[in-house]
Amino acid sequence: MSEFWTKVDKDASWYLYAVGEAVPIAPATPAQVEKFIVEVDALLRHDHRESYCGIVYADNLDKPSFIKIYDPNHLGVSCGSSKTPTLPGWIMSQVPPSELHLKYALPANRKRWWQGLFSQ
Repeated sequence: MSEFWTKVDKDASWYLYAVGEAVPIAPATPAQVEKFIVEVDALLRHDHRESYCGIVYADNLDKPSFIKIYDPNHLGVSCGSSKTPTLPGWIMSQVPPSELHLKYALPANRKRWWQGLFSQ
């Protein structure tokens, strides 16, 4: 996964969206994108120690412009098939994202993680 993150252009006007939170109205700064990548990578490495199920998906692995990141604590059946697919936990997009509605309450620890990410 580390190699993938190096291919993300931090200056590419990324919208960072935590599904279940407010949709961003402006792109993140390059510093915010860098911080998000570092922090979400650490979270994924801590909470998802499985190699059999990828939880980061990109439209293009060499030059991504849309990335879905699934929350390792709410994978549901995203590794398999289902009539009701699991929503990602976070979306990185170079176009403004559309609001997605969770079918469950966003866990408090994830809300705190997201809200604390850029509060400094």
